[in-house]
Amino acid sequence: MLDTPDPVQVQPGPWTFPPLEAIPDGEDFVATGADLEPSTLLAAYSSGFFPMPVNRRAIGWFSPDPRGLIIPSQFKESRSLRRSKGRYHCTVNAAFDEVLTACGDPSRPNGWIDRRIRRAYQQLHRLGWVHSVEAWDDDGLAGGLYGVGVAGLFAGESMFYRRRDASKVALAHLIERLGGQEATIVDVQWLTPHLATLGAIEVPRLHYRTLLGHALDQEGPFASWQVDPGIHS
Repeated sequence: MLDTPDPVQVQPGPWTFPPLEAIPDGEDFVATGADLEPSTLLAAYSSGFFPMPVNRRAIGWFSPDPRGLIIPSQFKESRSLRRSKGRYHCTVNAAFDEVLTACGDPSRPNGWIDRRIRRAYQQLHRLGWVHSVEAWDDDGLAGGLYGVGVAGLFAGESMFYRRRDASKVALAHLIERLGGQEATIVDVQWLTPHLATLGAIEVPRLHYRTLLGHALDQEGPFASWQVDPGIHS
């Protein structure tokens, strides 16, 4: 849970990331190494990269080509999603650890959130750079997501649901909270059929670099994202 509305400024670290144009087209996996310190993670997201463990010892760095993303103004709400929004209420940063734990459930297929990832993103959350969105019903936490917020970029890391459409409702609430700035982007890493139904698209990596540059020039909303007591989306 955040103690401050303003992200704590992080001094640059020793690691740098290559320009995206230096990576061969179609290559998603770029390198291993470095660390998961806040300075490294913020440099990675600002350069178009994100980490995922490749084994128990090594952290891999990825920059997919093509890249999946959502332009908030192009987000698609179906009639069924609009109906589902009436079953839940949403909060921001109210249950980060619970969301992270649910996203990292080892029984989930293709689970990748290990102890190293949990520690790193908990630290970034305490510093004000990582945010969760929760969807609740009368039975408790029904779904949610978390990701990194830098300027006009929200880099989505993972989402989960326990009840129907709860993760979609959390995503819809995120989009609403981001507002209508055209340069704001939600990075979803890889496009899936599920995300495509919500308006997510694929763009070549170098086009993503251009969009990322515009997003990083924006004044993002995240400094005001203190714990939200919850409103209906």
